[in-house]
Amino acid sequence: MPDRTQPLPGPASYDGALGRKIIELHIWAVQQGLLGAPTDAVFDGLCRRLVHAGVPLWRAFAGMRTLHPQWAGYAYTWQRDRDIVEPAQIERSEAYEQDVADSPFAVLIREAESGANPGTPPRLRRRLAGPEARFDFPILRQLAAAGGTDYFAQLVSFARGDPSRGQGVGFSFATDRPQGFSEDDLTLIRSVLPAAALAIMGHAGHTIASGLLAAYLGGDAGSRVHAGAVVRGSVESLRAVLWYADIRGFTGIADSWPGFALIELLNETLEHLVAPLRSRGGQVLKFLGDGVLATFSLEKVAAEEVCRQALDAAAEAMADLDRLNAARSRSGKPIATVDLALHLGEVLYGNVGAIDRLDFTVIGPAVNEVSRMEALCEPLGRSVLVSAEFARTLGSGRRLTFLGRHELRGVREPREIYALDLAT
Repeated sequence: MPDRTQPLPGPASYDGALGRKIIELHIWAVQQGLLGAPTDAVFDGLCRRLVHAGVPLWRAFAGMRTLHPQWAGYAYTWQRDRDIVEPAQIERSEAYEQDVADSPFAVLIREAESGANPGTPPRLRRRLAGPEARFDFPILRQLAAAGGTDYFAQLVSFARGDPSRGQGVGFSFATDRPQGFSEDDLTLIRSVLPAAALAIMGHAGHTIASGLLAAYLGGDAGSRVHAGAVVRGSVESLRAVLWYADIRGFTGIADSWPGFALIELLNETLEHLVAPLRSRGGQVLKFLGDGVLATFSLEKVAAEEVCRQALDAAAEAMADLDRLNAARSRSGKPIATVDLALHLGEVLYGNVGAIDRLDFTVIGPAVNEVSRMEALCEPLGRSVLVSAEFARTLGSGRRLTFLGRHELRGVREPREIYALDLAT
């Protein structure tokens, strides 16, 4: 529990000059929330207005957890000498969790979870200079060494039990004024933080939703859904390169290895498949068990260039998978052989499904054809096959070998098939 022997501000009063400052800052924060102002702008505005109101701010910090498979949280630091907010996006890691555990916010989070002081936001104050100085967290000694004299932290909690809200927003403020913060300074800060936190979480909620939709639907599909493309049957025609990859003989691998080893193999293989797409405009539409369906839109980039990028991504993915398999084999782990097909055609792109459960996907003959092409990789002894439509658009001299015309299951006419020559 926080040490409350240090003086903390009492109930806020709205009479007099301090009360007017509280009201002005509160109204401003609510307006920022209604406008959907970005978090860094809200926090920068808060710090500037506190300084203008006479609070001797030297350093301020705001941080929150987020709900994302890659990112653990966001942090915003304001320093008087730089007069700007520095945002940071923090990856999930043991180091981050340890940093939180070693910080004053760990104590505030535990107090919030305990419900020991209902109605009172968890807060903590530490003097950083003089006989009352106390350095029970690493950050306090660092601030004191840099010239800080007083420190105040508060956690504004949200919707306990709702993981999309995390633990709320953690704020800290430090001053280098010799006498530290006054009681009016802390009262002003404490009074405005709930409204500021609501403004910040308004924007953070939008960011969390965008990140989750992108992670689970893909960047383009996620942004379309977030922008309102949610009506069943709302689709549009899209000309695109289709990328379809699948692990060969996955059922046999699954029968031979325990579940956790299988999940590790899937994650590493899919990451090596997807990584080359990120810098080349490819969008992963979905993971199909042990496979990947991705698209390269032809809307904004010349078709020949899009095909070149898709083919380069395929070559890079296969080279990366070879290195991955060599390393896994040396460690006695299962390996995966991946077959990949590239096709170009018209698809319908949008919402399909039941009234209460939709999928944002692509449908059409081209999707069926690319999956049937992939099934030819093993019998043809090739890892990457491309269609005639793709090859014609790509142009000559692109490391392709013609393999003749082949039947595709469910497709009426035999199709010309080319292979990517991975040896050159």
